[in-house]
Amino acid sequence: MKKPIKKIGVITSGGDAPGMNAAIRAVVRACAYYKIKCIGFYRGYQGMIDGDYIEMDARSVKNIISAGGTVLQSARSQEFRTKAGRKKAFESLKKAEVDGLILIGGDGTFTGGVVFGKEFDIPFVGIPGTIDNDIAGTTSTIGYDTALNTVVEAIDKIRDTASSHNRLFFIEVMGRDAGFIALNAGVGAGAEEILIPEEDLGLDRLLESLKRSKRSGKTSSIVVVSEGDKIGKNVFELAEYVKEHLPEYEARVSVLGHMQRGGNPTCFDRVLASKMGVKAVEFLLDGESNVMVGFVNGKILTTNIEDAIKREHEINKELLRISDILSI
Repeated sequence: MKKPIKKIGVITSGGDAPGMNAAIRAVVRACAYYKIKCIGFYRGYQGMIDGDYIEMDARSVKNIISAGGTVLQSARSQEFRTKAGRKKAFESLKKAEVDGLILIGGDGTFTGGVVFGKEFDIPFVGIPGTIDNDIAGTTSTIGYDTALNTVVEAIDKIRDTASSHNRLFFIEVMGRDAGFIALNAGVGAGAEEILIPEEDLGLDRLLESLKRSKRSGKTSSIVVVSEGDKIGKNVFELAEYVKEHLPEYEARVSVLGHMQRGGNPTCFDRVLASKMGVKAVEFLLDGESNVMVGFVNGKILTTNIEDAIKREHEINKELLRISDILSI
């Protein structure tokens, strides 16, 4: 028989994402509603190892729903990758009398949770918080919508100067292994070309697309490049290649970088995080473990967390086709 859950520990781990605070708030207040104690570990798994935590109640999470980043801070713990480090984390949990965990993060966070859960039989539920949207089992991860809006706003502003000076802009967005931000923001901002890791479109196709844009009368163009795109070593070499072969273009590069992680979460991300946080607590109290909460067809459902990590969240091929049509 499973031990009843009387105290839950919550962490945020890996890259921060807008909406993580809203998820923390929802977890803490759901615990308060069900009369379960809750503690938050600082700096993810490293805080678990160090026993660095804070008792949390409904009032301790006031006014954080609108804040970006995470009040619990985040880290990528190398020590947790070792058996000795995980043993220290388990001892900290025992000392703090934690019966179950809620892990807010991405695939690295969940991978660590799977290993830890198997070694020490700790029940846990994952909440997907990553701007990359690269986790299967959910249509959208916490932070993705906010990042999209940040990128679209930035591209809109860059297009103003591109049009004023008849320039070609290569805009690099986050997405080392997944092109969700590049594809959706590119379509939303009206980019002429979108380069993503999932589709190796090739340099020749890029050149032909830009030539076609010139022939059609366009005096400026925007190319959105996911940082993991494979057709060039990096966005700067890609721009140099185009300048070499199409000297009529005055090419510029803009790397948006970590601004995509920051800022106040959108209403969508706040609501999504709130739903996921409450349901994560309820699933844990109902005896669920080794699962991730996900948003599918308007509902919060669970999926096996190992499946969520291993299964590829496929890019929308129809949206790729649409982007080609609209770039004419």
